[in-house]
Amino acid sequence: MSSPDLNLLVALDVLLSEGSVARAAARLHLSPSAMSRTLARLRQATGDPLLVRAGRGLVATPRAQELQQQAGRVVQEAEALLRPATLLDLSCLDSVFTLRANESFVEEFAPRLVARIEVDASGVQLRFAQKSDKNDMSLRDAGIDLEIGVAGETSPEMRIQALFRDRFIGAVRMGHELSEGPVTPARYAAGRHISVSRRGREKGPIDEALKLLGLQRTIVCMVSSFSATLAMARASDLIASVPERHTLGARTGMFSFPLPVDVAEVTISMLWHPRLDADPAQRWLRACVREVCAFLR
Repeated sequence: MSSPDLNLLVALDVLLSEGSVARAAARLHLSPSAMSRTLARLRQATGDPLLVRAGRGLVATPRAQELQQQAGRVVQEAEALLRPATLLDLSCLDSVFTLRANESFVEEFAPRLVARIEVDASGVQLRFAQKSDKNDMSLRDAGIDLEIGVAGETSPEMRIQALFRDRFIGAVRMGHELSEGPVTPARYAAGRHISVSRRGREKGPIDEALKLLGLQRTIVCMVSSFSATLAMARASDLIASVPERHTLGARTGMFSFPLPVDVAEVTISMLWHPRLDADPAQRWLRACVREVCAFLR
């Protein structure tokens, strides 16, 4: 048979274990005539009579005796494959999960996530991949289990779940002139700024908001991470503009202030491929991420 009907395996297993068309029909909820037709198809498929008349009953041929044990094992394995996954035993889970997130998310949330993971599954290891590697193929080919960040444009089949919203704020060293008095748009724009862009873009939403007020900030340095911009601002008179929640710990000892211009909040989400939707370990991982991200709400 070029395309065998795998449903026949179940019928073969039942027929050989019962040794009777009538009993096999009853087990499979078929009529005796339908079971007889199935036996005929099995004979054609295997090239063997399988069950032959002996007095008032049927007996298995040598070929059927060979097939009986194999058929039973194959059917059991197939049934196991099609059952819902068994309950996940986290204490025995020994896996490496790869999450792709920017440095600020890792610095702020990873310590709590690692601690949360260890409570349930000490055998799990987390690997954080760099954002510079971002592409949907990594999610499709299992290189990445979970993507965390601003969703932006992504393939339509990807699953997306929002974690929290974040807003941009300003941060300067203690003693900076902006740490005293109201931070107006003019005072903010007049300072010397650090821009953060992994793609080398000098202008962004903050610059567009200032432009509407007839203002323009002076960017003297461009870096690729919020961690770097905070480190530079801490050691100089430069002004950093960073996400509030992403950088809470990294801003310790600095003066932070709301931006004096209207800049839209960003939504931080997690993305994963639909093939991981129902996997118990992956669902547990996503629940842990949600729990950790909800901590600062």
